[in-house]
Amino acid sequence: MTFSLHHLRNFVLPRARALFGVLLLALAAGACTGIPKGVAPIDGFDVQRYKGEWFEIMRLDHSFERGLSNVTATYTLRDDGSVGVLNRGFDAKNCRWKEATGRAVFQGAPDVASLSVTFFWPFAGGYHVLALDKQDYRWALISGPTRGYLWLLARRPDLAPEIRNRLVEQARGLGFPTAELILVEHGPLPCVPQP
Repeated sequence: MTFSLHHLRNFVLPRARALFGVLLLALAAGACTGIPKGVAPIDGFDVQRYKGEWFEIMRLDHSFERGLSNVTATYTLRDDGSVGVLNRGFDAKNCRWKEATGRAVFQGAPDVASLSVTFFWPFAGGYHVLALDKQDYRWALISGPTRGYLWLLARRPDLAPEIRNRLVEQARGLGFPTAELILVEHGPLPCVPQP
């Protein structure tokens, strides 16, 4: 079989480009589920106790949450062993609730709090619990795949300042840009959203 320039240009190169694109997409998707260097997710994690509603107390700002107040994350256990995720926040500028639903799976053992969350297939993001109230599961400190993602969650819309400050200090010690954390507002809505 001989390969002409025509055959190479019309048959081989398009398939090679497509394969290269798929490989890049797979690498990009996989790279987003990692954990920041020098940071470890907690062990002894119990997803059964973690499920339910959490209030976002503080976060590093990102476009997907920018301007949102009254932000919550609700985790449910699914029949296939994965975790259902519902993130919800109020967009006062447009007077409406914004929601994102996803699915999380453990990246390893289910007692290690390191998960991969997918909101839009095939893109997944890392979800790593760095600190947790293991006695009552009342608060948690969460990292994404890099130090540019950080959330402080609690079971109530407020958290005692001493606990909040301790968790911020822990995050600072791990190299997170804690000066950029914003406090999430929880309270009455400034307008009435339309159904």
